[in-house]
Amino acid sequence: MLRIESKQTSFHTSLYNKIPENHILKTVEQAVDFSFINELLKESYSKKMGRPAKEPALMCKLLFLQHLYNQSDERVIEDGNLNLAYMYFLHLNPEEALPDKSLLSIFRCHRLGETTLDDIITEIVRQCVEQKIIECGTISIDATHVAANTFNNTAERLMKKIAKKVIKSHQKLDEDFESQYEIPDYEIIEDHKEAKQVMKTYLDNVIEEMENSAIPMAQETEDIITQAKGIVSDPKFIVQKGARSIIDEDARVGRKSKTDRFYGYKTEFMMTTDENIITAVCTENGAYTDGSNTNILFKNTLASGLKVKEVYGDKAYFRKPILATCAHESKMPGYVSDNDSDNDKYSDMPGCATFSHSTIQAGEGSITTSGYLDVKSSMYRQFVVAERSERNPAAANT
Repeated sequence: MLRIESKQTSFHTSLYNKIPENHILKTVEQAVDFSFINELLKESYSKKMGRPAKEPALMCKLLFLQHLYNQSDERVIEDGNLNLAYMYFLHLNPEEALPDKSLLSIFRCHRLGETTLDDIITEIVRQCVEQKIIECGTISIDATHVAANTFNNTAERLMKKIAKKVIKSHQKLDEDFESQYEIPDYEIIEDHKEAKQVMKTYLDNVIEEMENSAIPMAQETEDIITQAKGIVSDPKFIVQKGARSIIDEDARVGRKSKTDRFYGYKTEFMMTTDENIITAVCTENGAYTDGSNTNILFKNTLASGLKVKEVYGDKAYFRKPILATCAHESKMPGYVSDNDSDNDKYSDMPGCATFSHSTIQAGEGSITTSGYLDVKSSMYRQFVVAERSERNPAAANT
């Protein structure tokens, strides 16, 4: 049951005057009103049944503190009960106690979702735009790699682990059970394809043995077998592009470059170039192709009321579908065409040489895109420069 109560009514709140005015938590608290989160999440709570729940705004602020100070659930609650700045930011009286640490994981898993997080980010950015904390009209788009918090197994090793887990689970029900199949020593097999096939045959035999066992399988064993079949049946699994962990099935192998791989996730985001405030974010597995969610990121960014004038991106975003999205979402409908006539006006940029150029023509102007090679650092830096030209092409009706 959700119940909103008045905050910081104790005379002990005078202690908060000791917190410096330039403290980051005081700055954030004075700039952003988090109370909208209570309204946003109220439908996920019962209106009449259950004990009074901790307010969603309080729980979200605790998660914010966790991220800001890189703390665990237990540590953020422990420090929160001792830190005046934390208590001030959480809108609590100094003598009040914080919720139990277990409520944080419950809140994360059962109250928050991707849609809710997008709504929270959008509203916070809207408040920043309204208060003129964000004044620039330029945003950048990029993706960062996040390594999975699990061991990166080979297909052979993962199948061995799954088989052992299936057997161990069944032994909880039948202590005397021993599999008739011996674990193959795949490491001595030089041919990797053959090693994978040997381990797959072994895993299939173990699963079949469980399913034909005289003693019915426990629910835990059935769940593990269902999970195993889902992992192994993926065609990408055998070629090392599918799941590599039974703990984190969603993580995938991705590339940082042609030679550098990683196992985990990609987080793609849009961010203001002057204030460095993230306006929208999407998280996908490591195999994600940069730029695929550009339309979603643009939509969420514009929903905050931010007026986008320029978009910056690296080489991965220099693709016509993405440029067309920029034109469409910026309310400048038009078509993409190759045009090198304006290359000269970018050629005098210090330390840069133009290597490509396109123009999106529109009724109100054009979005000019140019690519540059940074000679000093030998790194490609491609800028998608969106500018409304003074021209008004008569032929730009699409």
